[in-house]
Amino acid sequence: MQTRNLIGSFTLGMLLTAIPLLSANASEVVPNLYQFQGKNVSISYSTTSFIGKPLFTYKDKQQTLNFQGTEQIRSVETEIGTLVTVTICNTVDTGNTSFTLLLPHINLGKSNSAPVETKGITTINRFSAIAKFNQGQRQTYTIIPLTGTAQAVAF
Repeated sequence: MQTRNLIGSFTLGMLLTAIPLLSANASEVVPNLYQFQGKNVSISYSTTSFIGKPLFTYKDKQQTLNFQGTEQIRSVETEIGTLVTVTICNTVDTGNTSFTLLLPHINLGKSNSAPVETKGITTINRFSAIAKFNQGQRQTYTIIPLTGTAQAVAF
């Protein structure tokens, strides 16, 4: 009986000793700057900056928009990656248009840069001040393939 307890304690002790070694060797380098190009759109997103806030630049054929801070740049962690959303057009009585960047999980390892393929999603959110017009599908989506880089930089 004591032999079983001794073997069990020894095995548990070995496992607990190995855990810190595994986590110490598993170094993950997470990017903080992303730059993407797609059809008629370019995106730059940094999770932090010299001013200590996230920055997001959206550029298409008609406009260049700059966003800063968590009030303007909304970020949500999901199973498929991080969804980073900004409002690119806002109207008082008909809704708005948002752009969402889907950021996959990336480990740069020993490199400070990696190529990335992802998607951008333009969402038209319809709204009417007249309640009876707010029925049915109120959002439509346009998916934009994006390619670019993820980097770890010092701010």
